[in-house]
Amino acid sequence: MSETSTGLSENIAGVLTYLLGFITGIIFLLIEKENESVRFNAAQSTVLFGGLFILNIILSMIPVIGGLISTLIGLVSLVLWIYLMYMAYTGNLIRLPVISEFADKLNV
Repeated sequence: MSETSTGLSENIAGVLTYLLGFITGIIFLLIEKENESVRFNAAQSTVLFGGLFILNIILSMIPVIGGLISTLIGLVSLVLWIYLMYMAYTGNLIRLPVISEFADKLNV
């Protein structure tokens, strides 16, 4: 693991990019300038959890079925959040289908 411009080790910074979803993703996109792995994790966190946040807002406007779908998405999000943090901690770069393509564009 290498150091980052934040002074944190790469795996700790990677975990922190996912910690508060798109909020910490945006923060690390702004403050991390050197480490490409951390920047990618931050971009992926921003795209994934920002998109899920917007989707949940839209689904909350649909009575009954929207709430059920939102609950299911919430459970999947929780599992994905834990998995991505674990993989970032172990140093494995996980590229989620579709999401990683948007993350690459954001991580310029």
